[in-house]
Amino acid sequence: MTENQKQTIIKMRLEGTSYSAIAAALDVSENTIKSFCRRNGLNTKTPLSVRKKISKVLQGDVCKQCGESMRQKPKSKPKMFCSDKCRRDWWKAYNSSPNRKAFYHLTCYGCGKEFNSYGNSSRKYCSHDCYIQNRFNTKARNANDTRAV
Repeated sequence: MTENQKQTIIKMRLEGTSYSAIAAALDVSENTIKSFCRRNGLNTKTPLSVRKKISKVLQGDVCKQCGESMRQKPKSKPKMFCSDKCRRDWWKAYNSSPNRKAFYHLTCYGCGKEFNSYGNSSRKYCSHDCYIQNRFNTKARNANDTRAV
């Protein structure tokens, strides 16, 4: 889907156009339109005021955190934040967002504790210390180390 099509979908949804009408106008599958709208908060369950704010963020007109207007560079990935400070503040505020679906509940091979891993289902250790301890067996090595000093 091109950027121009995305902008058209946003505009048409805010005007109240149905998914099927948008799909017919853009010659795109209706399910593609529905998916885009659902992912970007443009479905009918979202209040109109929220949809308008989301559309401004999607269009790159305003910062996602502070709402300040910002300029986008052509031919580059659209910026969502006006500064690193806004980006950090937003991630601090939404770090425990319920939208995260890639949490994995795992058990550490080293210490046996249960831990949560985000985005990595094949993680084996809860921390770097557990990895080092299990990999190099530092406790056993320290106990057997009887060198004369």
